[in-house]
Amino acid sequence: MDISSKDNAQFFSNSTILPVDRSSFKSESSASKEKQSCCGGIKIFLGALSFVYFAKALSGSYLKSTITQIERRFDIPSSLVGVIDGSFEIGNLLIIILVSYFGAKLHRPRIIGAGCLIMSAGTFLIAMPQFFMGRYRYERFPSNINSTVSISLCLQDKTQTPLSILEKSQTKINAGCVQTVAIIGPIFGFLLGSLCAKLYVDFGFVDPDSIMITHKDVQWVGAWWLGYLIAGGISVLASVPFWFLPKHLPKPESRKDSSTSSEQSKFITEDNKEQHKSYQQVKIAEMAKDFLPSLKSLFGNPVYILYLCASIIQLNSLIGMVTYKPKYIEQQYGQTSSKTNFVIGLINIPAVAFGIFSGGLIMKKLRINVLGAAKLSLGSSFFGYLLLLSLFAMGCENSDVAGLTVSYHGTKRMTDDEQAQFSECNLGCACSKNDWDPICGENGVTYISACLAGCQASNSSGKNTVFFNCSCVGTLESPSKSSSAVVGPCQKENECPKMFLYFLVISVITSYTLSVGGTPGYILLLRCIKPHLKSFALGIYTLAIRVLAGIPAPVYFGVAIDTTCLKWGSKRCGGRGACRLYDSSALRYVYLGLTLVLGMVSIFFSVAVLWVLRKRSSSQDETLSANGERGACGTKSRKDNFVNSDHLIQTTYWPEKETRL
Repeated sequence: MDISSKDNAQFFSNSTILPVDRSSFKSESSASKEKQSCCGGIKIFLGALSFVYFAKALSGSYLKSTITQIERRFDIPSSLVGVIDGSFEIGNLLIIILVSYFGAKLHRPRIIGAGCLIMSAGTFLIAMPQFFMGRYRYERFPSNINSTVSISLCLQDKTQTPLSILEKSQTKINAGCVQTVAIIGPIFGFLLGSLCAKLYVDFGFVDPDSIMITHKDVQWVGAWWLGYLIAGGISVLASVPFWFLPKHLPKPESRKDSSTSSEQSKFITEDNKEQHKSYQQVKIAEMAKDFLPSLKSLFGNPVYILYLCASIIQLNSLIGMVTYKPKYIEQQYGQTSSKTNFVIGLINIPAVAFGIFSGGLIMKKLRINVLGAAKLSLGSSFFGYLLLLSLFAMGCENSDVAGLTVSYHGTKRMTDDEQAQFSECNLGCACSKNDWDPICGENGVTYISACLAGCQASNSSGKNTVFFNCSCVGTLESPSKSSSAVVGPCQKENECPKMFLYFLVISVITSYTLSVGGTPGYILLLRCIKPHLKSFALGIYTLAIRVLAGIPAPVYFGVAIDTTCLKWGSKRCGGRGACRLYDSSALRYVYLGLTLVLGMVSIFFSVAVLWVLRKRSSSQDETLSANGERGACGTKSRKDNFVNSDHLIQTTYWPEKETRL
């Protein structure tokens, strides 16, 4: 493709003796212009594709960061939020196989551009309920209480709906760059989630002085909708360049006969045979006649099927874990939504990126063949889930919540019985069992509401409200003495911040370890498929991942997490709302246990893949032919074909999938 310095020297040496061949000079000049034109087109395409990666990754990760915000805003359980999260993948299901099969024969840039517009429309739609469902309402006692006015909170008539404060106000570019930007997308997605979580959900529509809670309050809901509007706008911008790109990029003459070009260039530029076809004359029927034989060929490949099963089960565990990781950190370690998203975006995501890069670097430097790639992928999964096992010991105990985790007399107990919320100290208070406005007593115990704590008066107002004469607060240590309480639940135990730090360290190492196997596993997938079936195989792979992992995993993880709830909220229109308090120990075992079990099952299929490869290696004399056209998955790949090319690291970045889909 490039003219070497040796060739240049020889050319100029000859020109000093012999007359210059004008036609040769023109040929070299036109070739140079053609090369520059092609390289420029590829750079534009890769730049635009990188921006699409960024937009898609940002939207998907931002959705994960808003899970707990959406729960509280619309008062829905985790299982329903899981359905919402899973529906993010549903839009692809109707056309993904057809697009992956026919996409190579149609105008791919415009297909990508149309997909970006559809994605942006869907992102805008997610934010629309915020503007149609009125203002967010949280329960707080009236703010007109001061030190000179005493109100009997305990005897307050709870048949009336508590006042809502908000009702008072209506007011050098290459295919590596693609994955780099794709990794930056989730980082910005979670950081955007952290920023929006600090902004009140109705900011710009209400008076800030009327907001009586802070972003650390358990009833706080951030501006979850703002990030979707930003992400939708980015998707619209990402679609623009693709409407001006040609149907296919020309391939330089110097590379038309090259057999060493990377797989990326083969998908971005048309190969020699395809250039001589007239795409306009290819009929749908002719393209579709090989659909079923191609499908049969894929499903007849045992390595492809086993790897597909391993990937589906492993991604079930990883998608479920990532979806509810913000909720787990908030509930287990008592962290705010803003801090949780910030930590995930700034620590965990870069660890994943570094793991992907490390896996590709190991493959390239050590010249690992397909069998070695299978071993590396298996080892990565095994040690990653082994590290995950240690997280069971890094949890926090349940906070002391009167009537839920401890009795009013200080006895440790775990119950979701609503009658346990009442005691002798609050029987005459006419309290509602549906309230959730926690306060922290000076004895270190959290009470569901000021009424259930037996508080009879308060001073100050808003965010600094202090309750006193709380008959239930003094029960534990001095039954005859009433005590005070402040707004908000009590902090977790003293050891919890240290446990959170340990959790972050192990979580980062685990993310890195599991990511190291991503590149080898994906190369294993590509090398076990016939070249002309790669696009179709990746379409099937993507469809299976989305249908069998991306959609169901958030749903059944959410159902499992809901079983650990101790205190359910109630919707204003009736019915069960979102969970207010989880059993920390049960949540830890369900969340981590389900992730670990699925991971172990995926390892079983990875072992089966390795066994099939070993069996093949003993029965075959050679693996891949010189032109790479054989479809058998070999384990003794030639170094020139497998290692000495840039695509080794880049194939895991899926540029093929994006250009084809």
